[in-house]
Amino acid sequence: MGTRAAFYVRVSTADGQTTENQTRQLHEVAERSGWTVVATFSDEGVSGTKGRDRRPGLDALMKGVARREFDLVAAWSVDRLGRSLPDLVTLLGDLQARGVDLFLHQQALDTSTPSGRMLFQMLGVFAEFERAMIVARVRAGLQRTTKRLGRPPMEAERVEAIRSMLLSGRGVRETARATGSGSATVLRIKKTLPNTEHDTLALSA
Repeated sequence: MGTRAAFYVRVSTADGQTTENQTRQLHEVAERSGWTVVATFSDEGVSGTKGRDRRPGLDALMKGVARREFDLVAAWSVDRLGRSLPDLVTLLGDLQARGVDLFLHQQALDTSTPSGRMLFQMLGVFAEFERAMIVARVRAGLQRTTKRLGRPPMEAERVEAIRSMLLSGRGVRETARATGSGSATVLRIKKTLPNTEHDTLALSA
């Protein structure tokens, strides 16, 4: 028995393709290459952005890989497997860990060849770089957001309620308790009121 090959085919609603066309072309490659096709897995009407848990065909394929039922996985194109480079490299890593090769028809990638293995290693480098860039962008975004937002502003209704209570002679602590605000916040508002003594004696009220 020659190389045991498993096909994975996928179409989404926006592809305008059919899994039959992909399967036919892969069978032609298998015949030329002397592969024995032992299984075909498909996901129809499923986007390539979906994870393995949302793609039952891909999930079944990878379970077969884990059981070492195949020597090679063949797909019509890299975007049939996924749209994300890190996801693709993770899948390739899983295949490599089980000693299973990958063939991509449109990209002419065959990891059973020296050139294919070299390309796989290059993909891994680019994926690691992309992950590092994503982490850096997320951290920078969080820092900018924190600096820009700072403390969220208090609702206008609560500010007006604090002002009214203070103007009526209520103390800072009493006002803070009644409005669910901090004493320091109430004191800051108190200092903005006209004809208000700027001292902290009212804290004892």
